[in-house]
Amino acid sequence: MSTQPLPAPKGSLVPYLMVSDANAASIFYQRAFGAEEATRMAAPDDPDKLIHVHLYINGHSLMLNDPMPEHGYPLKDHQGYTLTLMVEDIDTWFNRAVDAGATVTMPVAKMFWGDRYGSLVDPFGVQWAMNEAAKA
Repeated sequence: MSTQPLPAPKGSLVPYLMVSDANAASIFYQRAFGAEEATRMAAPDDPDKLIHVHLYINGHSLMLNDPMPEHGYPLKDHQGYTLTLMVEDIDTWFNRAVDAGATVTMPVAKMFWGDRYGSLVDPFGVQWAMNEAAKA
């Protein structure tokens, strides 16, 4: 086990996702959202399982892990939430995610509140939205 300190989280609310394959999700998020992997930890009893992955995306933290049904953490469908990225140049961000393999659920368009907004689902079933504030 490493004794080095863990990288500091960015932001005051950090989503922590259980996904079917945390390694593949990290690689996908790096390609789709320009994520930077800050750290990862394999399970002591199974080096192919990740118990912790810490990513930085657009100045904030996102953490991931593999399911561990043997410890009471089975994989469940992702539902009831959306991760929203507040971005500038939404077309670049959105298209990069689609090119990486995300599926469009709502194309980018100007919304009634004035911002440009679109949504996608990633290959792990996580719903993502992107929002670009209206220019003043």
